[in-house]
Amino acid sequence: MIPKELFKKIRFIEITTSRLVNTVFAGEYHSVFKGRGMEFDEVREYDASDDVRDIDWNVTARMGHPYTKKFVEERELTVMFLVDASSSGRYGTRGRTKSELIAEICALLAFSAVKNHDRVGLVIFSDRVEKFIPPKKGRRHVLRVVREILTFRPSHPGTDLNAPLKLLNDVVTKRSTVFLFSDFIAEGFERMLKVAHKKHDLTAVVVEDATEKEFPALGAAVELEDAETGESFTFRPGRGFRDRFRGAWAKRKEERDRLFSRAGIDRIELETGSEYIDPLIRFFKMRERRAVR
Repeated sequence: MIPKELFKKIRFIEITTSRLVNTVFAGEYHSVFKGRGMEFDEVREYDASDDVRDIDWNVTARMGHPYTKKFVEERELTVMFLVDASSSGRYGTRGRTKSELIAEICALLAFSAVKNHDRVGLVIFSDRVEKFIPPKKGRRHVLRVVREILTFRPSHPGTDLNAPLKLLNDVVTKRSTVFLFSDFIAEGFERMLKVAHKKHDLTAVVVEDATEKEFPALGAAVELEDAETGESFTFRPGRGFRDRFRGAWAKRKEERDRLFSRAGIDRIELETGSEYIDPLIRFFKMRERRAVR
């Protein structure tokens, strides 16, 4: 039995994202994430306009005149969500937590996938893979994915991006469209990221809170707790701390962007307190322009 508050939250996400799928994102998903190859359809008699390389010589020999293989675009996709469920995901100061924002984005993309008869799968991870839901089709399956993202409580608080990427490479054999959701406060995952992107079409979705960029003015002493270690401490920001904090974030972002560029990976950057429609539309438009070049 789903608790009443959780049911209301899931229902709200379904209604909101379904409306966006049918209006704002109508056609965007299909135009960007097309089939990933060609599959055999049938054999038919050869026509002068056909490519001679597609002639089926075995059938031609049996029938006494040329026959050719016909191929069609492989339309069905597998869409995988790799979701960082480390304790920092429960953080958010602008109306929603990181995990709630991730659930909304996943719902939007998942309902777009369902509308196009694609399959959706989920990997939830901390410093290890905590849950794997194999790809399936259908609205009920999408609602399960959203529910898992909203309610999942990891057994371990830390973050290791290598764990889900390795599972993706080992278990998901078919080339898939992959969205990796995290704040990417982690190290040592570049090699595995490159391997995953070579095998799949991978996009990094960076989810942050505004206070992770700009430390708020909270007074001379602040009680803080590290979400991933549980350590509590009294913090006294000194003169110039906020500038140093801002500079540290800018350096981390620069290094992260450089890593994505080296790996050839697209990224979407989102904040818990900001609307996600415009960044997603920019992403779709960018991918669409690239596809027609």
